[in-house]
Amino acid sequence: MRIESTAPTHSHSPSDNLTTRIRAVAASEPGRELFLRPAAGGGWEPVTAADFHSQIVAIGKGLMARGVDVSTRIALMSPTRYEWAQLDYANWAIGGSTVAVYESSSPDQVKHILSDSGATLLIVDTPATRDRIGSGVPEGVPVLTIDSTTRGVVDDLIRLGESVSDADYQARIGQVTAASEATLLYTSGTTGRPKGVVLSHENLLAEYDAVYDGLSKMTKPGDSTVIFLPFAHIFARVVSVATLQYGIRVAHTSDLSNLTGLFGELRPTYILSVPRVFEKVYNTMSQRAEDSGRGKVFAAAVDTAVDWSKGLESGRRSLRLRAKYLVFDRLVYSKLRAALGGQCRAAVSGGAPLGARLGHFFRGAGVTVYEGYGLSETTAAITCNAPGEQKVGTVGRPLPGQEVAIADDGEILLRGPVVFDGYWGLPEATAEALSGGWFHTGDLGALDADGYLSITGRKKEILVTAAGKNVAPAGTEDAIRQHPLVSQAMLVGDRKPFVGALITLDTEAMPGWLGSHGLPADSTVDQVADNAELRAEIDSAVATANTLVSKAEQVKKWRLVTDDFTVENGELTPTLKLKRNVIMANHTADVAALYGD
Repeated sequence: MRIESTAPTHSHSPSDNLTTRIRAVAASEPGRELFLRPAAGGGWEPVTAADFHSQIVAIGKGLMARGVDVSTRIALMSPTRYEWAQLDYANWAIGGSTVAVYESSSPDQVKHILSDSGATLLIVDTPATRDRIGSGVPEGVPVLTIDSTTRGVVDDLIRLGESVSDADYQARIGQVTAASEATLLYTSGTTGRPKGVVLSHENLLAEYDAVYDGLSKMTKPGDSTVIFLPFAHIFARVVSVATLQYGIRVAHTSDLSNLTGLFGELRPTYILSVPRVFEKVYNTMSQRAEDSGRGKVFAAAVDTAVDWSKGLESGRRSLRLRAKYLVFDRLVYSKLRAALGGQCRAAVSGGAPLGARLGHFFRGAGVTVYEGYGLSETTAAITCNAPGEQKVGTVGRPLPGQEVAIADDGEILLRGPVVFDGYWGLPEATAEALSGGWFHTGDLGALDADGYLSITGRKKEILVTAAGKNVAPAGTEDAIRQHPLVSQAMLVGDRKPFVGALITLDTEAMPGWLGSHGLPADSTVDQVADNAELRAEIDSAVATANTLVSKAEQVKKWRLVTDDFTVENGELTPTLKLKRNVIMANHTADVAALYGD
């Protein structure tokens, strides 16, 4: 079994916790700006370290007054916003554990999470959310709202906390250690009922310590970012912890439709996202170029950016390549950087593989995307690329103090202080996942000679064709999705004679393409499904993806699906992963049509 590890570079005290460092920053640099929060009259207002610390003390006292004790669990269900950070840290300060719930969760999912976790309180964003999930709230669990026509939960808790003395608060925070439970979050449920992942302050501190070196190379104090990923996802929570500890100013938003405008307003110096967002940025640029008749120019710019990025690794960039690069930097790459606010130097991608070509394109265009790898069970990243230590197409080397191994069957095994201790209330699942001293991820991968990890698929997603060929679908699906007209792609073919694909169209890209091809911009997928030019576009995307795999793994037939796979219809997880079992159940007729069943 191949094992790769990196020695630890940091350590923390057993008495340390997630709020220890916040108190230290508030004492040593009270005026440091930690956040930008929406101002009452519009725009943004800064929140200093002293302000934030006083807020979490006041809110923490309110939670104490409501009966929150050490290890008490309260649930938080809200889109990403400043109040989530307030409530999270206030709860951590007094020893409570935050149960993270995606804002898109159905009443049934909420009921499972609240009942399974034993949460004593649920805080949601708005009265509308409270009403929507009302049937999923177990009897006796109060539901409080952040927004209110009168006074929201934050103001209520601050008022309630006035009855708690400073001495009682100090005594409580002294009980919180590195070993205390910090959060319970539930897996995305791609293969069944979500499982509760228990993470301690120590797990989150170890993650911060592990990413510190990479983050410090990428940023400097005074830098800023915008967090728009769901806070119920461990990636966003860890980013929040790391940026707060390191002194990077953070703004929050859940409005993905206005990201470009927000980037222009706030001008972040780095961003963090999942691959699908980077794919959408690329696809939008590509489609706009096609719609304006400059598709060939954009394609040449992409090739040049990829060649430039590869030249950074090889040290070879010809005079001709340099000349082309200067032209496309002015025509194309500068527009990409401007769309990200004009000051973005780097980005971090996690949650799924980005793909080497996109990685090279963004780096060549002047915005390097550093890929990392991790799961909820590893408190987010356990491997990551970093400045000066990057191999595009991989997810990097193990972070300090962490170990990665590849089992004989190709499964990725992980070990280190960021790895969780077990699933809540599921001893058999815990024993299966944490076997032989390693966390068995279910992902397939490989380590190269320099210790860089590549992800090749998931064990449970492997398709076995009727001819006995094992097919890992993720790489081909990623390649198909890079076409600007494609929103989602899912390979099928388990126990079938060949590999097929279900493909959905990008509703944002469609109107422009339809208009440029003489078709009504409001045409539905059904109305244009047989259009020869549209089918040629998708054929091209599939053909390009097929060049990456062997003949037996290539997609032989594909079918357009009328409705996109979305979080709302239950076919994607909140982190935009395919729920394959749900999609298969919902589209049995489409799959049958592929195989003439």
